[in-house]
Amino acid sequence: MGDTVRMDGEGKEPDPRFTLANERTFLTWLSTSLALSAGGVAMAAVSSGVFLDWLRIAMAVVLVALAAVAAGMAYPRWRRIQQALRRDAPLPPPRLAAVFGYGVAAVAVLALILILTAI
Repeated sequence: MGDTVRMDGEGKEPDPRFTLANERTFLTWLSTSLALSAGGVAMAAVSSGVFLDWLRIAMAVVLVALAAVAAGMAYPRWRRIQQALRRDAPLPPPRLAAVFGYGVAAVAVLALILILTAI
C-alpha cells in the first residue's frame, strides 16, 4: 500500500488493549457508514406519494454523503490515533463528530415532520 504509514520504528508499541479499542472504533465508523448508506437508499426508495419528492431525495443524498465521509475518514482517523498512542501524545478529537451529529439529527427531524404531516 503506497499511502500506508509504517509505524514500526515510530514511538513505542502501545498497550494492545488500546490498539484493539482503536480498531473497534475504526470498524464502528465503517458500520455507521453502512447504516447511513442503508438509510439513504431506503429514503430514496420510499414511494413518491409518501413524502415530497425533493425533500425525500435531499434527505437520501445527505445520508449517503455522510456515509461516504464516514467511510473515507475511518482509516485516517485510525492512523492518527494509532500514531498518538505510539507517541504518548494526546488523542486527536473527532473532526467531523458535529457534522455527523447535526446531519443525522436534521434528517431525523425532517423525517419526523414528514411522517406526522402525512398521518
